[in-house]
Amino acid sequence: MIEVTSLTKKYGDQVAVDHISFQVEKGQIYGFLGPNGAGKSTTMNMITGYLAATEGTVTINGKDVQKEPEEAKKSIGYLPEVPPLYPDMTVREYLQFVAELKKVPKGDRSRQVEEVMKLAQITDRKEQLIKHLSKGYRQRVGLAQAILGDPELIILDEPTVGLDPEQITEFNSLIRRLGKDHAIILSSHILSEVSAVCDHIMIIAKGKLIASNTTEGLQSLKGGSARLELLVKGGGYEQVKAALGSIGGVEKVEDQGVTADGLTKVLVFSPKDVDVREAVSLAIAEAESGMTIMGMNRSTQTLEDIFLELTGEAESSEPAAATEEEEK
Repeated sequence: MIEVTSLTKKYGDQVAVDHISFQVEKGQIYGFLGPNGAGKSTTMNMITGYLAATEGTVTINGKDVQKEPEEAKKSIGYLPEVPPLYPDMTVREYLQFVAELKKVPKGDRSRQVEEVMKLAQITDRKEQLIKHLSKGYRQRVGLAQAILGDPELIILDEPTVGLDPEQITEFNSLIRRLGKDHAIILSSHILSEVSAVCDHIMIIAKGKLIASNTTEGLQSLKGGSARLELLVKGGGYEQVKAALGSIGGVEKVEDQGVTADGLTKVLVFSPKDVDVREAVSLAIAEAESGMTIMGMNRSTQTLEDIFLELTGEAESSEPAAATEEEEK
């Protein structure tokens, strides 16, 4: 439905977005993640046609956003981080105005406005001035304007910034309902939110798309490591590392310094399906230095861990993008 091919944006010698390619299908919610300055907003602005690409194309149902902007943009609904609202209008007046701007047929405008207000759950606020609405309700009005005209692609840029936890939960439920009949691209820096709402995750760093997969797929691609956090008394990092060196399944031992009460803190990494706790306990107990384990906590790799690992790799090198095709 939506195809982005070798999308690139340069400002002089600076490359903001570097040959990004991906496809978006109806009925899926795509999470777009990246550190500040990674190129997320630039990419979204190019997809919507607000910003011209230096190279590459964006096509929506075969319509090129740059060559056929009017036809292509009919299929796009966009909610920027700051919703484009007119505070001195009522909710209904504003949405009627947006419907006119989007060239919704005159005979359909009132019906569509009523439908999007119902979908965004703002019907009871339709005669209220936008400036008197809470942040959460203003976001809903912004979402209502984005879905007017029934666009096939909805782009949401940090839609829950500034909302309280209850508002975020309600807004995410609304996004999930919309995702059944639309293609949605959701930009967010809240990783737990993305993993809870999105079907597919794309990670961008330094202008490059470095990962594109489901949450489960990303964990599989990165090896699905389990992490064992140890607090050890009576020995330093080198002694702990030496004691664990011969254990099968231990992939890496990482120094985490010394705690305030003098305990050595280390992380032990192993495949997620290999439990090394018993072997680690025996190795530390049998070490000649007389070490004792004072704390042990096992966890598997989270989306946050994967995100930091991937973006950290991008900072130090230029790895190939991790995609579903590679996984297969």
